[in-house]
Amino acid sequence: MKDKKSRKITLADAFIVFAFLIVSMLSTILLFGGKPHIPLVASIVVASTIGMLKGFSWAEIEAGIIDSIASAMASILMLLVVGIIIGTWTLGGVVPTMIYYGLELLSPKIFLVTACAICGVVSLFTGSSWGTLGTVGVALLGVGRGLGIPDGLIVGALISGSYFGDKLSPLSDTTNLAPAVSGATLFDHVRHMMYTTIPSILIAMAIYGVLGLKFAGTELDYDKISILRNAISGSFKVSLLMFLPPAVVIMLVIRKVPALPGLMVGAILGAVCAALFQGAGMADIIRASHLGVTVNTGVAEVDKLLSGGGINSMLGTTALGLLALSFNGVIERIGVVNVVIERIIKFADTDGKLIFSTLLTSLFINFASGVQKCAIALPGRMYKDIYRQRGLAPKNLSRCCEDAGTVAAPLVPYSTDAAFLSGTFGVDPMMYIPYCFFSMISPIISMIFGFTGFSIAKLSPEEMEKIAQEEAAASNPVVVG
Repeated sequence: MKDKKSRKITLADAFIVFAFLIVSMLSTILLFGGKPHIPLVASIVVASTIGMLKGFSWAEIEAGIIDSIASAMASILMLLVVGIIIGTWTLGGVVPTMIYYGLELLSPKIFLVTACAICGVVSLFTGSSWGTLGTVGVALLGVGRGLGIPDGLIVGALISGSYFGDKLSPLSDTTNLAPAVSGATLFDHVRHMMYTTIPSILIAMAIYGVLGLKFAGTELDYDKISILRNAISGSFKVSLLMFLPPAVVIMLVIRKVPALPGLMVGAILGAVCAALFQGAGMADIIRASHLGVTVNTGVAEVDKLLSGGGINSMLGTTALGLLALSFNGVIERIGVVNVVIERIIKFADTDGKLIFSTLLTSLFINFASGVQKCAIALPGRMYKDIYRQRGLAPKNLSRCCEDAGTVAAPLVPYSTDAAFLSGTFGVDPMMYIPYCFFSMISPIISMIFGFTGFSIAKLSPEEMEKIAQEEAAASNPVVVG
C-alpha cells in the first residue's frame, strides 16, 4: 500500500475525470444518439483506475460505491413505486379522469401557469417533487398534449412548480437535508429561502404566461377534444371518485406519513379503482403494475397518452440512477471533489464571493456526479465552518445549497432527477431543459443577493461568542480519570 501522501488526488487528476465524463457524455448523446449509461460506466472505470494508481484499494472504492447507493436507496425505490402508480392509476381510470376533466376546464392560454401552480401547491403539501410529477404531473402532461402544447414546454412548467413546492416544503427530504448539514434550523431555513425562491417562481410563471399567449390565439379544435374525451370515456369509467387516490396520497403526506408508504397506498388504491370501477381482474392489475398498460381506444393520441407505466418502464431509469450514484461514490471516496472545492475556497475572500463559490460548488457537484443530494450535502459540510468564521448565519449556506443544489438537478441530462423525469414523461431531457426557468433563475437571484448583501443574515454577537466557546472547548477537551 502506498503511503497517505501518495494517495492525494491532484487537480490534474480531477480534470481528467471530469473532462472524460463531459466529453464522453456529450459525444454519446449528441453525436451517436446514445443514452448516458455507457459514458457513466466508462467514467466509473476511469475514476477508479486513477484512484487505484494513487494507492486506493478496490475494496475502498467499492465501499464508496456501496455507501453512495445506500444513501439514495429510498429514491431508487421511489422510482419503482412511481412506475407502479402510473400503471395502476391508468388502469384504474385515475389518470384518464384527470385528463378528461382537464381537457374541459383548462385553456391553452392559462395552461402553463396553471399547471405550474397546481404542481407547486401539491408538492408544497406533500414534500415530494417526484411524487407530484409522477402522479398529477402525468395527468397534466396529457391535458397539455390534448391542448396542442409542446411536450418540452409542458414538462418544464411542471418541473418548475414541483421543485418550487418541494424546496419550500418542511416535509421534503432535501429541505431537511440542507439545514441539517449546514447547521441551520429547519424553519429558519424555510423562511430564509423565501427571499430567493418566491421571486424566482414569480419570474418563471411570468415567462410561462408570456409563452402561453402564443397559444391564446390558437383556436381550439373542439371536435378533436371531443374525440379525445369520448375515447377516454368510452374505454374507462370516468367519475369524480377517481380523484380519491391522489387526495388520499396528499392527505397521508400532510400527516407526515413517509413518501414511500404513502405512494404505495396510492398505488393500491389505484388497483382498487381498477377492480371496482373498471372491471379489471387480478391478472390485469399485476400486469399493469409490472409491465404497464397498453390502451387500444382506436384514437392514436389517446393510446399513446395512456399506454405505459409499470415497474419495467422505470428499469432503465433505475439503472441510470445506480450508475450515477456509483460514479459519485468513486469520486467522493478518492477525493476528486474535495481537490476542486479546495481551489474554489481560496477564491472566496468576500461574502459575495463566498456565496458565489457555494452556488458554483453545488452546480459543479450536480454536473459532476448527477446526484442532487450530493450537491446539497457536500457543500454544506465543506463550507459550514467557513460561514461561521465569516460571521454568516448558517441559513445563508443552507439556502445556497438548495438554490443551486436542489433546483438545478433537472438541468443535468444524466442526473438521477433527469432519469426519473425522462422515464416518467417519456420526454428526452434536452427537450424540457430549456424550459426549466425556475431552475435557471433561482441560482442567479441567489448570486445577486450574495453580491448586494440583500437578505444575507449575520450571526449576532451572542451567537459568535457561543461559537468561540464551542471551538475553545473542542480544542481543550477535559480529560476524566
